[in-house]
Amino acid sequence: MNPLFEAAREVCDFMTRKKWSHCVIGGLAVLRWGEPRNTQDVDFTLLTGFGSEEEFARPLLARFKGRNSDALDFALQHRVLLIHASNGWPVDISFGGFPFEEQMIERATFFEFAEGICLATCSAEDLFIMKAFAARDKDWHDAESVALRRKLDKRYVLKNLRPLCELKDAPDLLIRAKALLEGKR
Repeated sequence: MNPLFEAAREVCDFMTRKKWSHCVIGGLAVLRWGEPRNTQDVDFTLLTGFGSEEEFARPLLARFKGRNSDALDFALQHRVLLIHASNGWPVDISFGGFPFEEQMIERATFFEFAEGICLATCSAEDLFIMKAFAARDKDWHDAESVALRRKLDKRYVLKNLRPLCELKDAPDLLIRAKALLEGKR
């Protein structure tokens, strides 16, 4: 069995047993919606809200090993918990609290990555939004691969990306995202 998928399932199963709202994002979601590529970790968004992050981080750290000595402090400061699944695979759990993140998790659907490994993943539109917002070179490549392979709801994408770009004071991200949605590079 693929160790990446095993790690994702293990962490997902833990969060599901806790009845925590979450979904797969990042490279695994790209495997579903875009051009398959290698990924070095499993990425999740976990809906924690603001102010209760520690209530989620502590049980996760009791079950999984942190990837750094100050994993809890790092998670509370940066809103991402870095852990290892029991097979040693790195897992990043982003703490979600914005309305977009809540909506993204609500819109997530299940996808079978391998026999018996069915995980809730963000939608293609939400993945495109997150990749455009992150705006690293590899993120733009991923966003483009999703736009080329999927018929995206452009109105939804732009409606949800616009306030994120305003929050980041980065209107150029919206311009570049629009160009990708229109098939321009």
